[in-house]
Amino acid sequence: MALFNFRKSAPTDGTKSELLPGLLQGASIEVMPRTAAKVESFRDILPEGTRVYVAHIDGTPIDEMVATVKRLTDEGFPAMPHVPARIIDSRATLETWLKRYREEAGAEQALVLAGGVPTVAGEFTSAIDLLKTGVFDQLGFKRLHVAGHPEGNKDIDPKGGTKVVDEALMWKQGFSQQTDAEMAIATQFAFEAGPIIAWAERLAAMGVTLPIHLGVAGPTKLQTLIKFAIACGVGPSLGVLQKRAMDLSKLLLPFEPTELLEEIAAYKAAHPESLLDKIHIFPLGGIKTSATWLGENK
Repeated sequence: MALFNFRKSAPTDGTKSELLPGLLQGASIEVMPRTAAKVESFRDILPEGTRVYVAHIDGTPIDEMVATVKRLTDEGFPAMPHVPARIIDSRATLETWLKRYREEAGAEQALVLAGGVPTVAGEFTSAIDLLKTGVFDQLGFKRLHVAGHPEGNKDIDPKGGTKVVDEALMWKQGFSQQTDAEMAIATQFAFEAGPIIAWAERLAAMGVTLPIHLGVAGPTKLQTLIKFAIACGVGPSLGVLQKRAMDLSKLLLPFEPTELLEEIAAYKAAHPESLLDKIHIFPLGGIKTSATWLGENK
């Protein structure tokens, strides 16, 4: 089994893997408009050309989203706004938002997702509903990412099964053959390499060819991370954090994704055909903290 090989290759003496910088090439990060407003200059903290996702939290005015995307584009960063289906009340609104991202803010990319809100605003309930409109192609979006869930998605299947999620992903795989845009899967964060690798291998066996941009949590306090993990529905690998919390020598130390990514890097080196392609950082401890960690490890 592949897991044996990658674990044997990962360093165990506290040194950094020589493979980690290669894995972090092309890594992305994300911000919200309110956190972006606190950053004086993204050029001062992020590597040139870093893709920056702009998270659209329910209630955030579209003007703030467009302004943040435009600012990033103007500073030379590829900006990828979230487009959450369940907060969009009509096709007219979808068209208006996407036109503004393209024409006012210069965006060419978007993360298309359902959006985890309890009340659906209009006719759209999923990323598939949005993609079926054809608006992204009509407006010339060059890259579209869709959500992936290595540990399942209870918003889609409350029982924790994979059938519905798998069917949706296979539809998106088929859509990728029809759209002019490049596509990839961007995942929720997880904390254990084994389940991530098993998931990626299962997708490949299903016939998925979309590259996976693996979500990881940036450096943050352990207590903060556990809070976010529970809120986001992270499942099996939450036990990794709970074990760490039991270790008093680690309880007060900030969590960093280094060990997880060293294991992923070793696996990728042994399996270059893997769908695991790039890394996406969720800056739960602050974007400057995550950007510093990224700069130190690239």
